[in-house]
Amino acid sequence: MFLSKYTSPFKLRRHGIMGMNQRNHSYISRYNERRLFPLVDNKLKTKQLALQAGAVVPELIGTIENQADIARIHNMVLPWSGFVIKPAQGSGGKGILVITHHKDGVYYKPSGAAVNKEDVERHITNTLAGLFSLGGKNDVAMVENLIEFDDVFEGFSYEGVPDIRVIVFQGFPIMAMMRCSTIASDGKANLHQGAVGVGLDMATGHAIRAVQFNKPIEHHPDTNRNLSELSVPHWQELLVLAASAWEMTHLGYMGTDMVLDKKKGPMVLELNARPGLAIQIANGCGLLPRLQHIEKHKLADRHYTPEQRVAYSIEHFSTTPATVLPLSA
Repeated sequence: MFLSKYTSPFKLRRHGIMGMNQRNHSYISRYNERRLFPLVDNKLKTKQLALQAGAVVPELIGTIENQADIARIHNMVLPWSGFVIKPAQGSGGKGILVITHHKDGVYYKPSGAAVNKEDVERHITNTLAGLFSLGGKNDVAMVENLIEFDDVFEGFSYEGVPDIRVIVFQGFPIMAMMRCSTIASDGKANLHQGAVGVGLDMATGHAIRAVQFNKPIEHHPDTNRNLSELSVPHWQELLVLAASAWEMTHLGYMGTDMVLDKKKGPMVLELNARPGLAIQIANGCGLLPRLQHIEKHKLADRHYTPEQRVAYSIEHFSTTPATVLPLSA
């Protein structure tokens, strides 16, 4: 069985699958104070928090806050071969424009499609107007340097940068996946747009299984790379970075998005106070048993360091064949 609309609620509960209502009521509302949401809802504030904590983040080229300044974008990015424009308060990967290279006023997306200056300016106009932001509020366009992903991921992602999503509960990393871009996702690591989600073993960073559009796959749809060969280097360092987001934000339940840059190593990309639940499909197991384990043993009261919390997670939340839902029934 894989998780789909045909899977019975009884089977989902039996495997500890958490639904949206339970996530919102029992974890987000209970463990995330609303006053802290702006720290992660605004990517500029998140970047500042991460830098203050000593974490590495993608380099900020600049920001555009007013309609009158939109035309500055072309001179702003002139020295940079590739860049990303994203809304500071966007969610779910909406409004992210990835440009891999540009020449003579023509900009090229990961798919190879070309856009002109007017297209880029129109995208920024829509960003400032709040078309992609939470609640439709006026927003700021962030322009960041394009990340160079580590060579070890060659073939696991098409054009775009693969990122690592880790769910962190009360400072303990409890579940992880890598999101790999495809032609369908237009170079973005967004599962809803067609990126591939690869569940990762918490102890090793090795692939458990992979899905696209909530259905199991074995090979990357564009590169044909065997996804079972995926293994994330610097795994413990990445988990410590994820765990330390609790100290950064004081959010009890969050998603941490990180990347492995070719030159700068592990980077914090974003933090999310309302992480989605597709990570359960990629891993073939539910979040609830791990969340309830931490609650039952009152682990948050033990004042562990991030390194100690990671060690605990590695020991207790490693994936075994018995914990993974079979891919078919």
